[in-house]
Amino acid sequence: MIQRAAYRFAVVYLGLFCFATQIAGGLILFPRFSFPPFGTIWPMRDITSWLGTHVFHVTTLAYEGVSADTPFHWVQLAWLLVAAAIITAIWSVRLKPDATGRTDDAIAKWARLFFRFALAGQMFYFGMAKVIPTQFPPPSLVTLLKPAGNLSPDDLLWTFIGASTFYQMFTGWAEVVAGLLLIVPRTATLGAIVALADMVQVFVLNLSYDVGLKQTSFHLVLISLFVLAPDARRLARALVPDGPKTDRRALAAQVVFGLYLLAMFTRLAVLSWQNPGGPGAPKSPLYGIWDVQRLSVDGEFRPSMFNDYDRRWRRVIFDTPDVVVFQRLDDSFAHYGASIDVDRHAIALRKIQSRVWRSTFSFERRGDDEMILDGEMDGHAVHAELQRVGMDVFRLTNGTFRWVRPPG
Repeated sequence: MIQRAAYRFAVVYLGLFCFATQIAGGLILFPRFSFPPFGTIWPMRDITSWLGTHVFHVTTLAYEGVSADTPFHWVQLAWLLVAAAIITAIWSVRLKPDATGRTDDAIAKWARLFFRFALAGQMFYFGMAKVIPTQFPPPSLVTLLKPAGNLSPDDLLWTFIGASTFYQMFTGWAEVVAGLLLIVPRTATLGAIVALADMVQVFVLNLSYDVGLKQTSFHLVLISLFVLAPDARRLARALVPDGPKTDRRALAAQVVFGLYLLAMFTRLAVLSWQNPGGPGAPKSPLYGIWDVQRLSVDGEFRPSMFNDYDRRWRRVIFDTPDVVVFQRLDDSFAHYGASIDVDRHAIALRKIQSRVWRSTFSFERRGDDEMILDGEMDGHAVHAELQRVGMDVFRLTNGTFRWVRPPG
């Protein structure tokens, strides 16, 4: 009884979601016409708007734009869940299976057929947008000149996939193959498995990079599971077949050896985390990105562009304890090995490629965000006045995860 009710709820809820979004409309297309998502037209749009205003007290209910996770879409999702529960209850009371169960069998047959093609349509939609690489266009000229730290997480995702046409087309063919397998009854189960793998990856990417398609990709995962459901037991038997009983001592030895391997590689991963360059490694005592406000060479203050090449500094970067990096005006970087003595306020620099080159600086902190460097480099006296850059200016590291995204 519970299993039957759960199945009916899945049919109704996923069906409503398909019609509210572009999924159902994607089944009937013409060169110059396509059905809009029914959730954005009367009556579904009006229901969502009324509930959003009077029940959820949402002030912004825009639904147009690239995001499908706006407040409008979450309000719509809420009432679709309630509507599906009510319809399922009425269905269970008014439409009971006959003695042979043929009523439910017929519904299951048509429901699986609909969801097979609904899922295949979305696989073709998203897949062909990658096979003919338009979903992730190559990085624009502006993007090529933009620092990575100024990219938002979703911009970074679009850039890294768009930068490799081969990878984008590979992921697109994986989705197209899933769609092709889904449209043939004998291969539909395999198609649903491939679609499930595709959509789980897409859903995780959407979560990780805050892409406004979390609802859509998650429901495509659910539809893949729905198509797979009739074959779940058969798949389980194929993946974990019954066989001759294994000797307990042999089984224990294999498990112990496997856990030993896991422990050893866990230890290696922990060491890599803590080693220099790893995320858990100590940071420089002067950690930060410091803008060069004023720079003098041999006592003469002048624009950095008029200094010799190695002292056209725009920033000094202290990240790891044993390296100092100078960013020049042309955005190139000069890396120096460093030893920082906090007690003596001293920095000893060395060129990583040279055994004899040396330079020394003293530093004076004037509050948390101001510092002065004085020292000697290549026979020149260098004086630099630095201002720390606030880390909140970088979109890449300050992009917060949002279940609810604005339309843009």
